[in-house]
Formats: sequence, C-alpha cells, structure tokens
Amino acid sequence: MQPRPSRRAVLLTVLLTALLAAPLALAKGAALILPRHTPGARYSKVTQATISTTICVKGWTKTVRPPSSYTSALKKVQLVEWQYADTNRAHFEEDHLISLELGGAPRSKRNLWPQPWAQARRDDNGMEARLHRQVCNGTLTLRQARLQEVAYKRKFG
Repeated sequence: MQPRPSRRAVLLTVLLTALLAAPLALAKGAALILPRHTPGARYSKVTQATISTTICVKGWTKTVRPPSSYTSALKKVQLVEWQYADTNRAHFEEDHLISLELGGAPRSKRNLWPQPWAQARRDDNGMEARLHRQVCNGTLTLRQARLQEVAYKRKFG
C-alpha cells in the first residue's frame, strides 16, 4: 500500500498541471478575436444617413475591399505579433470585425484580424448577409446590426 500524497504535493501537482496546460489553452484561444488588438473600426463614409449610397448599393463592398497583398502582409505581421501558436498564413483569412457589408473600416488594423479558415467557414452561417439585408430594408439600424455582429464575433470568433 502506497502512502497518501500530502496536501502540499496535491496542490503542487494541480498547479504544475495548470501551468503546463496554459500554453495549449492559449494556442486554442489565440485563434479568437483579441479585443485589445481588434476593437473594431467603422468606415467614416458609412452612416445611417448614407447607407442608400454606400452599403446598400449592390457591389459596393468590391469598391472598398482592400487588395489581398495588403491583408496578406498584415496577417503575416499579426500572427507573429499576437503570438498565435499556428503561424501558417494559409490556415487563416484576414477578417473584418465590423464587416464591409455593415460599413467596417476596410484597411484599419483595428478592424482586421487573422481568423482560422475552419472557424470562418463554420461561424458565419450567413449572419453578415442577414444583418446587411435587415439594415437595407429598414428593420435594423446600422448601429443595431453592428452591435449584433460584434457581439456574435466576440463570442464565436
């Protein structure tokens, strides 16, 4: 029969286990939006008064979407600076916290973040398009839609 470990030994084991598990938890969590890095930014040309000439015009987002050369370079820097466990750029898309469809700032570093492709494919479920339709048909204000979008993305990525 083996002696029972002391309370101190048990606490030390729990503490060490937690410390060893922390990098894994951070690696998993790093894929989510980090609010201190990506608080969101609005495009000044898009307001409730201008939606009929900006975001509600078919094809408008194509006119403001930054080129992939810009977002690829930004993604490379962010993955390293923000200490993502996975720094393979092919595993991420540079996503807007406030989408272009809702008047998010196209090139602002405060509005862009590296989102894992698996998460991007899984999480959107047409949410951005639905909110955009509701803003353009007048059932939601631009502010309400942005708040819903940011809350969803902060929770689910």
